[in-house]
Amino acid sequence: MTVLTKLTVKSTLVATCLAMATLPAVANEGAIDARQGQFKIMALNIGVLGGMARGNLDYDAAQAQIAADNLVAISQVNQAFNWPEGSDMMAATTNRALPAIWENTDDFAAKWMAFGTAATGLQAAAGSGLEAMQAALGPVGGSCGACHDAYRQPQ
Repeated sequence: MTVLTKLTVKSTLVATCLAMATLPAVANEGAIDARQGQFKIMALNIGVLGGMARGNLDYDAAQAQIAADNLVAISQVNQAFNWPEGSDMMAATTNRALPAIWENTDDFAAKWMAFGTAATGLQAAAGSGLEAMQAALGPVGGSCGACHDAYRQPQ
């Protein structure tokens, strides 16, 4: 082997090792991006419903139903890939997830299930009239708040 070939092999090995060392970080970034995207979609749909509930938007049964259906769909997304160890705010500064999520996974999962239950209740009421939608929106907000209070760093 020539000196140039040996250097190329060493450089390739070093580059490969460095790339492999960053795989968990890249995977965590993907998980963070995925869950942040999911929460943005949730916020968009809750914003539509909240706007109607507060009177900032005219109540539209069809639009309310779409938003509620979307929330139920999101609640059914399996969260297994979205919360890997090492994707909390201590390890990655692009999010506000507290390490307590990984210390209390059963409680965290129960809070996600409570959101799904509340979203399903909203889905049943959203297209039935403003008052029904308003009443069913409260538990959705409560489920979001319960999780945020326990597992999300305030801004």
